[in-house]
This record gives sequence, C-alpha cells and structure tokens, in this order.
Amino acid sequence: MDVYVARQPIFNKRKRIYGYELLFRDGMVNAFPDVDGDAATSRVLSTSFLSNGIERITGRKKAFVNFTEKMITEKIPAMFPKKTIMVEILEDMEPNEAVVTACREMVKQGYILVLDDFIYKPELKPLLALARIVKFDFRASSIKEIEAAIKELAAYRVKLLAEKVETHEEFQQALDMGFEYFQGYFFSKPEILKSRDISPSKITLLNIMSEANREDCRITELEKFVSRDLSINYKLMRYINSAYFGMFKRVKSVKQTLVLLGTREVRRFISLIAMAQLVSGKPDELIRASLVRARLCENLGKEVLGRNGSELFTLGLFSFIDAILDDEMGNIMEDLPLSENIKKALTGGGGELADYLTLVSCYETGDWEKVATLAEKTGLNEKKTPEFYMEAVAWADSIPI
Repeated sequence: MDVYVARQPIFNKRKRIYGYELLFRDGMVNAFPDVDGDAATSRVLSTSFLSNGIERITGRKKAFVNFTEKMITEKIPAMFPKKTIMVEILEDMEPNEAVVTACREMVKQGYILVLDDFIYKPELKPLLALARIVKFDFRASSIKEIEAAIKELAAYRVKLLAEKVETHEEFQQALDMGFEYFQGYFFSKPEILKSRDISPSKITLLNIMSEANREDCRITELEKFVSRDLSINYKLMRYINSAYFGMFKRVKSVKQTLVLLGTREVRRFISLIAMAQLVSGKPDELIRASLVRARLCENLGKEVLGRNGSELFTLGLFSFIDAILDDEMGNIMEDLPLSENIKKALTGGGGELADYLTLVSCYETGDWEKVATLAEKTGLNEKKTPEFYMEAVAWADSIPI
C-alpha cells in the first residue's frame, strides 16, 4: 500500500523548527475499499510510522497529527511515543463525555493535546482545560475574531499557534498578538520584493552553486570559483582531509579535491556550504526545504526522463532563492548562468521542467489531486511519488545544517 504523507513546518518565535504537521492523502478509504476511513487512517499511521519510524519524516521533531473522534475515543494516539506525537483534536469534534474522558486519560499519560482550527465556544471548556496548544487558522478567521477568542483563553494554560501564516507581515502580526508557534509558508517568500543589486560576494556564491550543478560540470571552472572563496576553500579542504575519507597523504589542492570527491559529492557539499552562507539570518528550514525539493525533483527526473536529473536537482535547489536573497526571482536569474529551461520554470514561464516543480510544490502542501494530475501529465508512476518524497526528506535531514 502506498502512503501519501507530507510535512508542513511549524516554527517557534525564533523561526526555528518546533515540529511538523503531517498531511495525509485525503480519502484513505479509497486505498481500503472494504474498510471505513477511521480504520484505514489508523492502519496507514501504524504501518507507516510504527514500522518504519515516525522520526524518518519528522527528523526527530514533534509530529502534529489530526485524529478523528473515533480514533480519539479508541485511544489510537497512544500507539505513538508521547515525546513525539502531538494529538490534534479536530474542530468539528463534539466534546462529549467519551471524548473528554479519553483526552483526560491521554493527558495523564503525558500526551499533549492541540485544539485545531479553534473557534471559541463555551462547550469547549473541558477540552481547553486539558489542551496545551490552540491553533488559529489565519485564513478562516479574521484578526478581530482571533483577538476576541484569545481573551477567552486568558484563564487557561495554553500556548497559541498561528496556522496558514502566508506572509512575513502576518507572522509579525501574530507575534505581536502573543502567538508562540507559527505554521505556513511565510518563510519561503521574499521579505522585500523590489529590484536591487545583489552583492558581488553573493553573486560569487550563486555562480559556484550554478557551476557545481551543471550537467556538464567543468572542474576547471569550478576550481576557479572555489579558489576565490576562502570559506568554501577552507571547508572543502577540511572535508577531504577528515577521518571520514582516511587519506594516506594530505590533499593540498582544490583541483585534486574536486577530482577525488566526484561530481555528485562535490555538488552536494558545495551547494550546502554556499547556501548556508547565503541564508544567513533566515530559518534553517529554507535550506532543508531546498534540499528536499532538489532531491525530489532529481528523483522524479530519473524516473520519468531516464537521465541523471542534475538539471532538475538544480531547479529544486534554486526554487527558494528569491526568499533566501529577498529579491525577485527574475532579477536573480539575470545574474546566473543557468539553463533557459531552469530559468523559465523558476520565473513562471513554463517549459518542460515546470510541471516537476509544480508537482513537488503540490506534494508539499498535500494537494493530492493536483499531484495525481501532474503525475499523469508527466508520465510519472504516481505510486512511486511517496517513496521518492520520503527518501528526499531522509536525505535532506541527514545533512547537518
């Protein structure tokens, strides 16, 4: 059985990752024609995460998971480790005696309850007394409605989580309102959308990343770029001379290092170091999300196009570069020696690579219907997409940031 699951980041006030909400494919009952939805979802959860390890997709962070009323009363959340799972109570769940009793028992065992898409109603008081986090949907409720509900929560020991925060302005507004956690893709958008010059040092880093990810990567050109950047040069030499490689003789030249590492390892290492320098002051999740996209795009390319996927790797890697540099994508592309295919896809101009990036973006947000449509359009075996995504997440999380 194929398990469709994506993760959406949840940040703390410092824009550090606190956890991930897990988004499951809608209509699980379709995967189990003779089983009801609750049982199907339970089986997906237990098979995927109890067998394979929930940390594989959460990177050992908190996992926010929605549970239906039936799953709550049957104490399905207790199948998971209490240090990891965050039990989300759906907004349409009736706080009847069975639900409140089950929640009370789970809280006694050490589980944390989260009230999802919260709208204040007096009948929710028993659950508010047990919950530790309350989520407000910034798309479904107005600021005035949220402020009024927050006043009602003053008597409870709950922390506030702002959901579907899509802009930096909304993040700051939620912060000013007393929210402690933030969920949404505000972090992946530029804070200042205006044309401005990119510093020479950043252009050098972008050129290094571009050259490292060329399909016909030229060692001579890459050597020139790396030699001009003392930080990357130093880290690269330390890397090749580390105990991990166990060299008998100390490697002293950049060219020798590049040859010994090989194109694939060079791409991964140099891209990470360069992006880490570019992303200074931004959430680490921007690097991680870029790496997930790069790997997933590459995997899709290998499957459909039957080639090494380096162009698609580059496409995914640069897909958040506007947010990293706080500039318009079109302005950034003018300064980079990337292929026209990549530039068109990144700037919304379409082209043969655009559908892959859109598919990846839809998978991230759990838009499974569009994922299926794009998979069919590109000739991708849709059933392999979850496997590719999980592998990309595990790969990106294995790289220290």
